[in-house]
Amino acid sequence: MKAICTLALSLLSAAQAAAASATVNGTRFAIDGKTGYFAGTNSYWISFLTDNRNVDTVMDHSSSSGLTILRVWGFNDVTTRPGSGTVWLQINTGADGLQRLDYVIQSAEKRGVKLIINFVNYWDDYGSMNAYVKAFGGTREGWYPNTCAQQQYKKYIQAVVSPYARPGAVFAWELANEPRCKGCSTDVIYRWATDVSAYVRSLDPNHMITLGVEGFGIPGDTTYPYQYGEGADFVKNLGIKDLDFGTFHKYPNHWGVPFSFGEGWIKNHAAAYKAAGKPCLLQEYGADGRCDIQKPWQQASLALAASGMAGDLF
Repeated sequence: MKAICTLALSLLSAAQAAAASATVNGTRFAIDGKTGYFAGTNSYWISFLTDNRNVDTVMDHSSSSGLTILRVWGFNDVTTRPGSGTVWLQINTGADGLQRLDYVIQSAEKRGVKLIINFVNYWDDYGSMNAYVKAFGGTREGWYPNTCAQQQYKKYIQAVVSPYARPGAVFAWELANEPRCKGCSTDVIYRWATDVSAYVRSLDPNHMITLGVEGFGIPGDTTYPYQYGEGADFVKNLGIKDLDFGTFHKYPNHWGVPFSFGEGWIKNHAAAYKAAGKPCLLQEYGADGRCDIQKPWQQASLALAASGMAGDLF
């Protein structure tokens, strides 16, 4: 009997390891057993495609280009039911709803592409926090402690996470895209992220979880992105135990800082992650399509692969 129990436990451990095909290895990621620096990209729109062939084309191109990680929107919140042919996800389990996300996951899994799946947007595009505000009242800054909004948000998280807790295509669940709370105490986002990440962990202990922040609120400079006015404390949020890795974004021209700001921004975040012992992902960045500007950022990130940086997604 002891041998049988030992075998059963071994099989269970093997099954759990297979499900968690993307994990943390110190300050780096391990994907399908390989530890390294990983490149990827963002495709906010792929879950809204209605033709499976188009989804497969994107996944084929991602795989053949060596783009291992693909970040996608796992939400499209609406306040009124849209017309036929429009994909909406909150909470719609039909053919024009979460079945579209399901196909994205299936297609990615067949091609070895790993997905970061996001639950909500700070910005008004695709419904986002604003849709919750329209339904439950308050303001976008008040969304985080709004009990009714958070109850509905968690119901949606459960609808997304529970069926997909096992597929190997899931790289990580992301709480929000670029959450901010302008003029708020940094405790607001910290407490919300602590609560929600623990909830996601209770639904799925097998996959990684991340916050999705831009990286605001960090020592190293006095320019706007380093300040705390958007209600974010990057270093404090790194300490949340159920967040497996951190993210930061970089859009100098949108933030009113020079392009030369970029490399220091990368180094400061890498240092914070190294100190916290967690991987750092440069998750979004852009310079109006200027490859000559973005290439040095990619090189700077890769050069810090042993010092906190784990990958970048253009």
